[in-house]
Amino acid sequence: SSTLPQQTPPPPPLPPDSPSSPPQTPPPSSDSSTHTPPSHTHTPLRSLQGRGTGFRHRVRRWPTSNLTGKPCKLVTPAWDGQKKMVFVVGASHLRAIVDGYVAVPEGDLRFSFLSVPGAVGSQLRTELLHADLPWTPDAVCVCAPSNDLVSRTVDKAALDFCALLTTACSSCPKVFVLDFPPRLNIEPGLQELLRQEYHRVAARVPYVPVAEHFPLHRLQLWCPDSVHLSDSDGMTVLVQLLWDAASQQLAPPPPRPPAPPRAPPRAGAAPRLVVTGHAPVPRHCDPWEWSVVGQGGKAALPVRPSAIPSNPVWFSGAMLDAMEKVSPSSGSDGGPAVPPAGRVTFTLIPC
Repeated sequence: SSTLPQQTPPPPPLPPDSPSSPPQTPPPSSDSSTHTPPSHTHTPLRSLQGRGTGFRHRVRRWPTSNLTGKPCKLVTPAWDGQKKMVFVVGASHLRAIVDGYVAVPEGDLRFSFLSVPGAVGSQLRTELLHADLPWTPDAVCVCAPSNDLVSRTVDKAALDFCALLTTACSSCPKVFVLDFPPRLNIEPGLQELLRQEYHRVAARVPYVPVAEHFPLHRLQLWCPDSVHLSDSDGMTVLVQLLWDAASQQLAPPPPRPPAPPRAPPRAGAAPRLVVTGHAPVPRHCDPWEWSVVGQGGKAALPVRPSAIPSNPVWFSGAMLDAMEKVSPSSGSDGGPAVPPAGRVTFTLIPC
């Protein structure tokens, strides 16, 4: 681990005939040793959109990792816990930042970097698994690798990228992806296909696209190898996109809108009780009407007049005594007897 060096001004560009000037034929991958890609992968062309005209610093020699055989550098600056820490994992596009040629604005954020130039997705995952961080970052930014364009098929690159994201998510709950900048020496259609596959496997984490910020006609955004971004133009755009994405991911959530106040009850309004159901049949006051009770309710039937005219009969005292013997009254006050509720008693009186 090391700390970020102080930003130093880039050295002046070397003349074309200088022995240390960059080779005229660009290498096929990012800061990696020359290798022959498999026959089923795309071989990069010299230039499709033109050659970059921007300046890039002279590459410094880094120690080689025993895990992947790639140059690797881990930068873990001192952290007091006051600011949010963002851990950025990527390939050679981070080299200018790690070497101090391009500065990342910090503000309320601090950045640490793991840069593995020339690495593909599986090699980035291997280095991430063995990265010794002295603290747990608040967020992890995975820079989508573009070296898979020249050494992997799109399907294999998507599988490796999915495994890389799984490893990153296991180390930090907040992970986001920064898309890779376009290359001038690879067919745009193939690059777009890889971006779509990366975006598909990264559906569970935020994915920040960047291609629209690097129009292919602005050749000053790239250095002459047509692969890497220039220090003065291209990397300035990339670090701003990185900072904006990190700030958005670590910004506090917006406050929830307050609940609308409840309307006060209107004065003088009293609650009403509404009862629904069958309306009861009113009782009839006419004692001479019959009531038929059934499942449909009550129905009042008028009493038909009898064919025998009514004739009130007055009983003699002897008859009343005889009636008392047959059905003695139970009242203690001498009143008429009241049969128990729910029972009717019929008495046969001889004439």
